Amino acid sequence: MTATDVSEAREGPLSDLRVIEMGQLLAGPFCGQLLGDFGAEVIKCEAPGVGDPMRQWGREKPHGKSLWWPVVARNKRSITLDLRQEEGQAIIHELIKETDILIENFRPGTMERWNLGYEKLSEINPRLVMVRVTGFGQTGPYSKRAGYGAIGEAMGGLRYVVGDPSTQPSRMGISIGDELAAVHACMGAMFAIHARERTGRGQIVDSAIYESVLNMMESLVTEYDIAGYVRERTGPILPNVSPSNVFNTADGKLLLIAANQDTVFKRLAEAMGRPELASDPRYATHSARGEHQAELDGLIDDWTRTIPIGALEEKLNEHGVPCGLIYKAEDMIADPHFKAREAIVEVDHPQFGKMKMQNVAPRLSETPGAVRHVGPELGEDNDYVYGDLLGLDVAKRAALRANGVI
Repeated sequence: MTATDVSEAREGPLSDLRVIEMGQLLAGPFCGQLLGDFGAEVIKCEAPGVGDPMRQWGREKPHGKSLWWPVVARNKRSITLDLRQEEGQAIIHELIKETDILIENFRPGTMERWNLGYEKLSEINPRLVMVRVTGFGQTGPYSKRAGYGAIGEAMGGLRYVVGDPSTQPSRMGISIGDELAAVHACMGAMFAIHARERTGRGQIVDSAIYESVLNMMESLVTEYDIAGYVRERTGPILPNVSPSNVFNTADGKLLLIAANQDTVFKRLAEAMGRPELASDPRYATHSARGEHQAELDGLIDDWTRTIPIGALEEKLNEHGVPCGLIYKAEDMIADPHFKAREAIVEVDHPQFGKMKMQNVAPRLSETPGAVRHVGPELGEDNDYVYGDLLGLDVAKRAALRANGVI
């Protein structure tokens, strides 16, 4: 699609919003992806000749292209602009006049050094919502520290409880800290836009990675504060929650079964052909099953090992027992439920042809989001933004390029 085509195709609940994204890597850009998925016009601002490092990240690089970039930069425009130059800052000042949300994830103080702090930008556009994503937030003694997602995961409490108790704390196989900060930033942006409808003014959204992780830690802090209880690494289970574990099958597959609620455990016992387990004092209640967790999981595993995966899934589903395979990407692509709900979509890519990626979530019945196009080439939308939006003529744009501003 051309820039004009993309503009015409843009729909969704946020199609009336313009977003400038100055972040890089993941914590800021994933927030921009979420907003773009639901129709916002997201203008990604990148350094001339370099761009977001995400353009180079990803496991494989066919044609020298990242396989991560098409996803995290989907539904966005790309402009190049040197924010360290006064001319570049002046251009942002002009764009800000008609912008609803600005996303940045630089260290605190960086935007202020570039004459792009909120105090300055809100003078230009009092309705601007400025989303700031950092490791430790805009205030406090750690605010100036470098703070990648992994550090936020560690200090937010996640790393300590992930993994097997016999090993050092583990990491998730994804950048969950960055992504949680981005989701919180996106929520904050929507809260601020809603508040703007009443007040007429924008505000700052301060999304810290460690706090976004901390926010997901359930009652971990309260348990320690009141009961002195420290959650530890427990591998595939949660202590005292049984049965909820990964079990083996006759054909060497793994199936996760979650039947810890009393009524569901009764259905599992019936599926096993051992209905008496549901009334056994050792397993009759949630607390009792928790006390005998290892013993009960062993009984269930002895049973599942006698049945191939297909027959086991069918039997459990017949009895209304929640279960699921441990999926990899190939399983997701082949799964009929994923296909029926279009959870994975194919998008055109200029080099790769059809490219599969996850669809937009959550689903809205009346104003759904959509994946309109993959991540753009560096500076692909310079002429649209600087020409069509800002009215800079060809000669002025050429001069800006010659001076390394764009």
